[in-house]
Amino acid sequence: MAADSDDPKRFFDPRVIARISTLDLRAKYAVSGFISGHHKSPFFGQSTTFVQHREYMPGDDIRHVDWKVWSRTDRFMLKQFEAETNLRCTLVVDTSESMIYGRGPMNKYEYACTAAACLAYMTVKQQDAVGLVSYGWDVNQALPARSSQNHIDAVAKTLNLSKPKEKTDILKAIRKIAEQTPSRGLIVLFSDLLTDREPLFKGLEMLRHRRHDVMVFHVLDDDELTFPFGGMTRFEGMEDLPNLMCDPKALRDGYLEVLEEYLQEVRRGCSRMGVDYALVRTSDYLDAILSRFLYQRMSSKGSPARR
Repeated sequence: MAADSDDPKRFFDPRVIARISTLDLRAKYAVSGFISGHHKSPFFGQSTTFVQHREYMPGDDIRHVDWKVWSRTDRFMLKQFEAETNLRCTLVVDTSESMIYGRGPMNKYEYACTAAACLAYMTVKQQDAVGLVSYGWDVNQALPARSSQNHIDAVAKTLNLSKPKEKTDILKAIRKIAEQTPSRGLIVLFSDLLTDREPLFKGLEMLRHRRHDVMVFHVLDDDELTFPFGGMTRFEGMEDLPNLMCDPKALRDGYLEVLEEYLQEVRRGCSRMGVDYALVRTSDYLDAILSRFLYQRMSSKGSPARR
């Protein structure tokens, strides 16, 4: 990747795209849109899926009257069908300084950008609209949702321009995203979630309260999960934290214990709010991670109560 480090097209991993091209990015809850598609809408319309009857009101189209019900009850009742619509997917990528970390082929930010770009490609391929937001202390870059093919290049270029460089205020960023995304849709967050849990959960709850379907990819480096360091080590502080010189062996057990408590709290918080959550390592094959996650969503589609 070194030779193409400034080429936005590096985010479109052909292996990942080939693997996920047979899957669909489906909304688990009802979403709003403008054109007919394959996602459930919160509104009623014309489809083959019957939902309910309602009483006829003056001005209603008599073509929707259920004459079988009228013959049995002498009441005029209308058939209502569940409309289907296009999906509006907003990809949200963390550009805080901690996302720079990584000792493998890709750091956390490169990994998150590759995952986001591949999902953008797949979303447009299935004729849905995709938008992009990058955030740190505030929203840095924002692309409105579009479904045109050339919009994929705009997504990649925006990811390439958004460089991790500052600390994060996730609640401030999510509040702006919620304000700028009035119609319910799918919001996918890519972040290492190295922030206080309270603002994180408040932000996710805000999105769910506005009826958005939310997915979280929790991106961490292997070093952060295993803490493999040995001997006197100088740790460089990021996001305004000081540097630290210490013996990692003396910290390892306590670090791993606190990390496990933190991961459990994040998992439980997401589960409680109905947010799909996946912990991924930057050493994981991205095509396998996305394929498994999307397949699980396709398998579970429709099982939770729509909100």
